[in-house]
Amino acid sequence: MSKNLSKIAKQKKIKYFLISFVDFFGVLRSKLVPAQAINDMQKNGAGFAGFATWLDMSPADTDMFAIPDPDSLIQLPWNKEVGWLASDLWMDGKQVKASPRVMLKNQINQLSKRNLNMKSGVECEYFLITPDGLNIADSRDNQSKPCYDQSALMRRYDLIKEICDCMIELGWKPYQNDHEDANGQFEMNWDYDDCLITADRHVFFKFMVKSLAEKHGLRATFMPKPFENLTGNGCHAHVSLWSGKTNKFLDTGDRYGLSKTAYHFVGGVLKNAKSLSSFFNPTINSYRRINAPATKSGASWSPSSISYTGNNRTHMIRIPDPGRFELRLMDGSTNPYLLQAGIISAGLFGLENKIDPGEPLSCNMYTDYKNYPNLEKLPNNIEESLDELEESKHLKLSFGEDVINSYIKLKRKEIEDFDQNDNFDKKRPITDWEKQNTLDC
Repeated sequence: MSKNLSKIAKQKKIKYFLISFVDFFGVLRSKLVPAQAINDMQKNGAGFAGFATWLDMSPADTDMFAIPDPDSLIQLPWNKEVGWLASDLWMDGKQVKASPRVMLKNQINQLSKRNLNMKSGVECEYFLITPDGLNIADSRDNQSKPCYDQSALMRRYDLIKEICDCMIELGWKPYQNDHEDANGQFEMNWDYDDCLITADRHVFFKFMVKSLAEKHGLRATFMPKPFENLTGNGCHAHVSLWSGKTNKFLDTGDRYGLSKTAYHFVGGVLKNAKSLSSFFNPTINSYRRINAPATKSGASWSPSSISYTGNNRTHMIRIPDPGRFELRLMDGSTNPYLLQAGIISAGLFGLENKIDPGEPLSCNMYTDYKNYPNLEKLPNNIEESLDELEESKHLKLSFGEDVINSYIKLKRKEIEDFDQNDNFDKKRPITDWEKQNTLDC
């Protein structure tokens, strides 16, 4: 056994552990386990009924066990009696292939066969809203261009400070907090790391922000598009490949500072963008954010076409600095593990097939898109993205056909539930169904 969680509990005075996993839909599931029982849980896992979560299982299936990863342990800074643990799912003595964290670890293993690992950072945007979910929490936050508004930021100083203090205490190395492009919208950034660590932190960050917002009498939402006229919540990822301490994406002789490896990786992401949108933009509401018209601020800040560029935020992929790229497709509802797993899978496709991404574009894609009629467009709704996923031979091979079919099956059931209540039309207001089912994504 690696780290002994029972001993750690005594050292850190942890009384309870949250043994957690994330299902297909990104829902964080947990059991609260007293420290005195953690030895058995560490060895055998906490039992769950898979059918009761968003996993493609039946009530007749055997128990599913969440075996915690002791390296993922986070002691809640705001309640030190509790330790949070990310877990991998097991059933009948085998890992559950459809467990998103397992899906990511399998992709990491594929990279490691090439002596590579992916490092990444995420930019998590969220709104602070009233508890009923109807309005932004700060009625004075009403500028048409509120991005970086100091006054609106400082009116939420107590909450922002508490979240940032937690990240500092946890050693995440946060480096900036800001008011984002929409009224009531914020973003907090911490340092990049190995992609599994980033994914675990991403899961915990969403839990932490929601918990501390409630403590302050507010509600935090990562919903892609909670308000029609305001910029939606993105979740951009910054990506690089490493071999030991060497950044394999870096080439100082290239005009953008990227290596051939990096360009092939980018090519793979571009090639698989349509099918990956089902992971990266997984909700009905997601498609109010992409392919969206300009918002109150003057720009949607979300992609519509499958393109890449230098330091230009109007494209799906931008290269802000040498040795990395930023993927701007994902939104706040994306599953943190499928986000990272999807990038690796697509990038590996690019590496294996030496995909040429073509020449980067330098135009303002928001205004000049009509000049590029042959440029492929992103899906316009969740149904289109699932159709693309269903046709993706690569992703079925990468993750397993059964896993992909299960994901599609559950997502289409969700669409059926929506269709019984309403129909999706970007020109119509956001539906009650969307808010009820996505505000707490």
